[in-house]
Amino acid sequence: MRLIALLCGLLLLATPVGAAAQGPAPLPQDPDAVLVDELVVTARELGPAWWRVSDDDSTVYVMGVPSLIPKGSGWDPSTLERRLEGANLVILPFNSASVNLLTAPGALVSLLRLRSSTPFEDTLEGPLSARFIAARTIAGQPADRYGTRNGMAAALLLISDYRDAARLTAADPAKTIGRMAAARGIRVEARTYDAAPLLAAVLRTPAEAQRACVLEALAAVEAGPGSAEAAARAWAWGQVREALGGERSYERCIAAAPGAADLDARLKADQTASIVAALKRPGHSVAVVQLRPLLAQGGVLDRLGTLGYEIRTPAED
Repeated sequence: MRLIALLCGLLLLATPVGAAAQGPAPLPQDPDAVLVDELVVTARELGPAWWRVSDDDSTVYVMGVPSLIPKGSGWDPSTLERRLEGANLVILPFNSASVNLLTAPGALVSLLRLRSSTPFEDTLEGPLSARFIAARTIAGQPADRYGTRNGMAAALLLISDYRDAARLTAADPAKTIGRMAAARGIRVEARTYDAAPLLAAVLRTPAEAQRACVLEALAAVEAGPGSAEAAARAWAWGQVREALGGERSYERCIAAAPGAADLDARLKADQTASIVAALKRPGHSVAVVQLRPLLAQGGVLDRLGTLGYEIRTPAED
């Protein structure tokens, strides 16, 4: 069940990609490509950057975090530790999914439709097949690992395997922050979404977009972990613009799936609503949001500003 675990865990929202396909249509624009420039600043203090959202009697300190970071990356937690003291709540990123009992049968059908006895590389023409073989070799995986004719499923699984091999993770630093909050007895809020529609969306993604996603995945593996490592170093030093430079293969692929834009808007709206709810309680809370959804036009801070809340940047804090 590795494939369903991957699609759930990464919140992934798919006709086969075969030798007959011609050049791919370009993938849709990354939904978080356009940033609110005045929010993208270098932090005044050393360490990861924080934004402050306030009303008359309450504040939510918002920590922006990378969507991908090398395992074991060092960063200074002193500001976080200070802000956890006396906090009402810690809100973690809303980016996980699972299959519930009501939707499990449909999710299983979708999973079975994604599976195939033919290795994905055998559905590709020669040069592209060779690139896929080389990439899954870098990821340390055999051909039968990718038993699917679905290009998006194969591409996303390949990137996940490569990230594991390169010791890159999407779980931290939010996972670490959650443990720190729990150890202090602070209530932690997170949200899990139903994965069944996401699996169904993979099946409906157009062939051209699937093929473009395969090319995106191969380029990410061939490029190596350098951009993620550089972005993580910049994030740890509060250099926000440079921290936004990590690779975005997943996001560009996911944007091609049916319903992706609606789901992206829902996640941002839900996290915005949680911060608004926290602001209704006097005192302070902490929120953790991935950097691009935090800083994009239509992102979490943009939405909070539209609602009239005061926002201070890391350059002011």
